[in-house]
Amino acid sequence: MEVFRNDHVEAYVYNSAKHGNIESGDTYYIHSEKDYFICAIADGLGNGVVARQSAEVIPFVLKRYHHESLDELLSRCNEYMVQKRGAAVAIVRVNYKEGTIEYSCIGNVRLYILHGGEKMIYPLPVMGYLSGRPQKMNTQTYKYEVGDLFFLHSDGITLNSPKASLKQSSNAFDLYNIVKESAQSGDDATFIAGSLLQ
Repeated sequence: MEVFRNDHVEAYVYNSAKHGNIESGDTYYIHSEKDYFICAIADGLGNGVVARQSAEVIPFVLKRYHHESLDELLSRCNEYMVQKRGAAVAIVRVNYKEGTIEYSCIGNVRLYILHGGEKMIYPLPVMGYLSGRPQKMNTQTYKYEVGDLFFLHSDGITLNSPKASLKQSSNAFDLYNIVKESAQSGDDATFIAGSLLQ
């Protein structure tokens, strides 16, 4: 478990390799600046070393260019995927000043937001994966309130009811533990459980 916390965001990260593999084909990235928090999950196609080679593109790109728009970041990641297996990628940015969460995704890395303790927001990802071929990006933006929870996960995590898991959680740590106990996985598995503090 990796833990991140500042005045605005608290987040817990789970990452494990498929049973029998030494390396996970999933990677993640977390970073914060004065005005924003950014996190991402990349799920390399397949599993093991070959999948990881594609997934590692994402933290490499985001470390250098995290200040760019989500669509620009995904486009940069896509350029690095030429002659690689490819990856499903989602990036989330929390803008502290605007009070917004942005999400852009190519592939099946899902985001759930519990807004105001009741409303479930589930933005639809763009289907496919980053492979070096041209992609249509689609950043979606949502307002958040203090206390809202978000949950980003690769397809290695299977939840029977994401809404129930989020509603049972009073904070990101609760959510991390509930998912870790209840989720089924037969694949590389990564998730980020976060709460918005102010």
